[in-house]
Amino acid sequence: MNRALFFPLFLALGSSPVLCSEAWQLHPDAVEQAAVPHGSVQKMAPLLSKVFPGMVHEWSVYVPAKLKAGEAAALMVFQDGHDYLNPKGHWRAPAVFDNLIARGEMPPAIAVFINPGHDSSKPASPSPWKNSNRSLEYDSLGDRYARFLLEEIIPELEKRWKISSDPEQRAICGASSGGICAFTVAWERPDSFRKVLSSIGSFVNLRGGNAYPSLIRKTEPRPLRVFLQDSSGDLDNAFGNWPLANLQMEAALKYMGYDVRLDFSEGYGHNSDRGGSIFPDALKWLWRKEKVSPKLDTSGDLRGDLTLLNLLVPGEGWRTVAEGLGFADGPCSDEAGNFYFSDMKEPAVYRIALDGTKTRVCGEGVSGLKFGPDGLLYACQGTKKRVVSIHPEGGEVREIATGVQPNDLVVTNEGNLYITETGTKQVTFIDPKTGAVWIADHGIAGPNGIALSPDGGTLAVSDSKGEFVWVFRVESNGTLSAREPYMSLRLPIDPKGEFKFNAPPPYQAASKGDGMATDWRGRYYVTSALGVQVFDPTGRLCGVLDKPQASKPLTSCTLAGVRGETLFVTNGDKIFSRKLQIEPPKAK
Repeated sequence: MNRALFFPLFLALGSSPVLCSEAWQLHPDAVEQAAVPHGSVQKMAPLLSKVFPGMVHEWSVYVPAKLKAGEAAALMVFQDGHDYLNPKGHWRAPAVFDNLIARGEMPPAIAVFINPGHDSSKPASPSPWKNSNRSLEYDSLGDRYARFLLEEIIPELEKRWKISSDPEQRAICGASSGGICAFTVAWERPDSFRKVLSSIGSFVNLRGGNAYPSLIRKTEPRPLRVFLQDSSGDLDNAFGNWPLANLQMEAALKYMGYDVRLDFSEGYGHNSDRGGSIFPDALKWLWRKEKVSPKLDTSGDLRGDLTLLNLLVPGEGWRTVAEGLGFADGPCSDEAGNFYFSDMKEPAVYRIALDGTKTRVCGEGVSGLKFGPDGLLYACQGTKKRVVSIHPEGGEVREIATGVQPNDLVVTNEGNLYITETGTKQVTFIDPKTGAVWIADHGIAGPNGIALSPDGGTLAVSDSKGEFVWVFRVESNGTLSAREPYMSLRLPIDPKGEFKFNAPPPYQAASKGDGMATDWRGRYYVTSALGVQVFDPTGRLCGVLDKPQASKPLTSCTLAGVRGETLFVTNGDKIFSRKLQIEPPKAK
C-alpha cells in the first residue's frame, strides 16, 4: 500500500484507514529495459507563481530519448509529480514512458512532474504531500490551475523544447485530489488538453467536485478521452463516497457520449496499488489511435424531457458564418429563414440568404433587430437614443420612438414593441401605430435580452447583472403581470473569490445573460458568459452550449433556416451557426 499517498489525506480528513489484502504488482512495462533508449529527467528551477501568488512549485521534466531536434513533442502533465518519478514507487513513469515510446504505443512525449505549491514565506514541508496549497490548487473547480499550466509552466517549457499545440497531443494525470485536478484542467480548457488519467479521483465535496456528474449531463460534450480508476475499498466519509463518485462520473460521461473507461476493482483502498499496477495499460488506452464514435442512449429520459442530447446533431459543431467584423450583434431572421445581423462598429446591417449570398441592407449599427408583422425590421440604437424601423429591401430608416436607451427588443403579433433599457433597469412598451411609450416594468438589475414565447403570451427578459431570466404574462392591453424569476442561469466561477474547504466554489453574481431566442417547442436559448443556455418551457435547464470563441463576448442568438433549425450566434468579431435537431411543427 502506498502509505505516502494514503495517510496524509486521512490525517487531513480526520478518518482512519481501512487496510486491504490486495498488493501492488509491478507491471512489466514499468521495468527498465537495457535495450530501450532512456529519456532524461531534468530538475527545473523552482517557479514562483503569479496565478497562485506567493506559492513556489518544485518541478521536473522528462525528455524522451527519441525526440528529434525541432520535433514538436507531445505533452503529459503529472500532479504530485514526485510520486510518479520515484524509481522504487508504484508508477515509475520515466521507465514506462521509455518502454511505450520505444514500441510506438505512445508518441514521443515530454512529461512534466509538478508538486503542489508551498508558501514561499514559510519553510517547505518535509513531504510534498503536505504542501500548504495542495487542496486549494487541486480540489477547486474553475480555471485557475489550468491558467497556471498554460501561462506559467508551459511557457517555461517552450523556452527549451518545442511542444505540440495540438490538444489531442496533450494529456494530464493525477491521483486523488490530483485526479480531479487533471479532469478540471481538461474540462475547462479542452482547447489545450484532451486526454485525462484520473486515479482514485476526489470527485466529492472537498471543494465542490461532487457537482461534476450533473454538470457533465447538462453541458455540450467536450472532445475529451477520460480514463478513470477506482476501487470498492476507497474512501467513504463525511466528504463523500469515492467509489460511488467515480461510478457517477463514468455514468455521466458515458451518457453524454464521451470516450471513457473506468477500471473498477474490488478491495483496494485509497492508494496507488491498483492505479500503479495498471498505469502502463492506462497510458496505452489513453494514447491509442482509435477514433471512437459516440454511443448515445436516452431511453431512460423521462417523457417530455427536452434533453440536450436530443437537440444536438451528432458530429455537428459551430461553423463560421462571418468573420473580421467590428462587433456583431442583433441577429434575426425573416419568415423565409434568411439571416440578418448588424456590425455595430462598421456600422451596417447585413442579410445572408439561404444560399449564402451576403447583402448590405443599410448603413446603421443596431443592437436589437427583429421583424414585425408588417415585414419591416425594428431596431435599437442606444447611442442615438431611439428605436427605428428599417425596410429590408430599400434600407430606408424611420424613427419609431426617441428619448429612450434601448438595448434589445421584441415585436408582438400585433406589431407592438417591448424594449429593454438596461441603464434605467426597465422594460418599455412602444406602440408604433400611435407613438405611445410607457414603462411596462422596472427593477430588474440589468434587463438585457428579451424574447416572446411561441404563442406570444409570455415575455422573458434576461438579467445580465444577475442569475435569472424573468418572465411576465403579456396582457391584452400590453401591460405585464405575474413577474417571476423563472429560469436560473448557470453562473461563472469567480477566480478571485474565496475557495473554501467543503463548500461549493465562489460564483460571480452576474450571468451576463444577453440576447435570446425561442423555438416552436417553447425552448429558450439565452446567451451568457458561459455559452448558450437552453431551457425548456417549464424553466428547467436542458443544457449549455459552449461559446465558439471562449475569450469573446457572446451577445445574442437567433434561429434561422427553412425550418428554423439553425442556431446563429454573434460572438465578438465573428458569427457562428450550427444545425440543431428541432423537429418541424406538427401540421394543424
